[in-house]
Amino acid sequence: MFAFVIRRLLQAVIVMVTVAFIAFLLFQFVGDPVVFLLGQDASPDQIRQLRADLGLDKPFFVQFWHFLLNAVQGEFGLSLRQGAKVSRLLAERFPATLELALVAAVLALVIGIPMGVYAALRRGSFLSQVFMTLSLLGVSLPTFLIGILLILVFAVTLGWLPSFGRGETVQLGWWSTGLLSRDGWLHLVLPALTLAVFQLTLIMRLVRAEMLEVLRTDYIKFARARGLSDRAIHFGHALKNTLVPVMTITGLQLGGLIAFAIITETVFQWPGMGLLFIQAVTFADIPVMAAYLCLIALIFVVINLVVDMLYVAVDPRLRVGGAKGH
Repeated sequence: MFAFVIRRLLQAVIVMVTVAFIAFLLFQFVGDPVVFLLGQDASPDQIRQLRADLGLDKPFFVQFWHFLLNAVQGEFGLSLRQGAKVSRLLAERFPATLELALVAAVLALVIGIPMGVYAALRRGSFLSQVFMTLSLLGVSLPTFLIGILLILVFAVTLGWLPSFGRGETVQLGWWSTGLLSRDGWLHLVLPALTLAVFQLTLIMRLVRAEMLEVLRTDYIKFARARGLSDRAIHFGHALKNTLVPVMTITGLQLGGLIAFAIITETVFQWPGMGLLFIQAVTFADIPVMAAYLCLIALIFVVINLVVDMLYVAVDPRLRVGGAKGH
């Protein structure tokens, strides 16, 4: 396990350095930050002085080295649009995005796994066919359309839920949360459901497929021959083995929820990192874009590492394979 973790950490470092290099290239080929900061009316002396202050007059790889050192410390400079530290802007927006992604992930798991199990065990029933039809719609419809339809039904027509914003939040130190207020939960329902729909249908179809495959294996037939009840076979043996690949997919999807919440946050004007990134792209705010790319890459790397470790801990076949050097 120790060698496995070290190998994964080395791979993670390589990935992060590569992403940091791509993010650094944004500064080189997408506009001139000095012009953004000083404006078109700046004198040549002012431009020259600011370039020296920012280290932009140094060689390319020296600049990249300083960029790496600052990135390790969580510093990406000042936002060209807002004039504030990028690290502070991300720290203010990160709680909203994380809460949205976590609630969406919980919804996808709590609803998707039971639906997948039912669709596998009762695959000829009417309700199972309804679940499969809904899953096709969930996979096919784009996220922004799902969000707009939910707003139309629950916010405009019925008037049950708010259609934009985060609602009332509670400050816990530097962390702001909407999970401790009723208004925060009401504002969270529609964007979380919108973000969860695709993941929910994906998990449901994956659980169904894995469950059907596991139920055909020899050890399930042996369990039936031993006289075990259907409940013990389905939930004590089949479901437990079904959840191993589901755990891997869920971990990767959590990173995807955080990274690709951009559309959902834009539709609902949710004040998270995705909305901040869209605004940064609109105004060519390079420091914010670079910081966002590095942070999302870090989240994916950490989640992949944790999932790999859990996967090895849960599946003994991988530990045996690792011991043999495979």
